[in-house]
Amino acid sequence: MEQETPILENVEQELAIVEQQQRQQLAEEVEQSANVLQFMDSLDAYLTLIHSLSSTLRQGWLDLASARHSMGVSRVNTVLLDHKFHPASTSLLVTQDEEKVDSMEPHFTLCKWASSGNEKLLLGETQSDQDKLQPQPRRRGGSQLYEEKTSHENKASHQVDQVQRERCKSLSVFGTLVSPKLRAAQLSFETALETLVEIANMRSTMLCAFDKVHKMQGDSKG
Repeated sequence: MEQETPILENVEQELAIVEQQQRQQLAEEVEQSANVLQFMDSLDAYLTLIHSLSSTLRQGWLDLASARHSMGVSRVNTVLLDHKFHPASTSLLVTQDEEKVDSMEPHFTLCKWASSGNEKLLLGETQSDQDKLQPQPRRRGGSQLYEEKTSHENKASHQVDQVQRERCKSLSVFGTLVSPKLRAAQLSFETALETLVEIANMRSTMLCAFDKVHKMQGDSKG
C-alpha cells in the first residue's frame, strides 16, 4: 500500500497537467477561431463599404454633370473656386481606441464644417462640455426631464441649422440659385467622405485581426 500511494499521486499529477494543457489548447483554439471570424466579418464589411463608395461616387458625378448641363459650364467651373490658403472646413482626427489601450489599432474620426468663423463642429455630438459643468437649477421630476429633453432638441436643431448654413455657404460660389442636382451631388460627395472614414476604420480592424491570426499560426507552428 505504501508503494501504491506515490504511484497514484504521480498519476493524478500527470492527469492534472494533461487536463490543464487541454484547457489551454482549447482556449487558444477558441481565441484563434474568434480572430478568424473577426477577420472574415471585417473583410466582408470592407468589401461592402467599397461597393457602397463606388455607387455613391457614381451618383455624385452624374448629379454634378446634370447640374453643369442645366446651369451652364460658366457657372459650374473650377475657376470659380477660391484657391487661396484658408482653414480647412473638414479634418481627420486619428486616435487610438479607448477600449483597446494596448492595441496599435488606430481610430479615424471625421470633423466636418469647421469654417474660419466657427469652432469645430462634430456632427452627432454636443457643442461643448462646459454646459455640463455649469450649475443647473434643481427641479422636480417631470419638469426637469421636460427641460432636459427640450435642451437636447434645441442643441440638435442648432446643429442641423449650422450644417445647412455651412452647406449653403460652400455652394454660394456657384451663385444664389443653384440646381437641386448640385445640392444632391454635394450630399453624395459628403456621404462618400464619411464612407471613406468608415473604410479606413474597417481596414484597421481587418489588419489588426489578420495580424492576430498570423501571429497565432506562427506560435502554433513554433
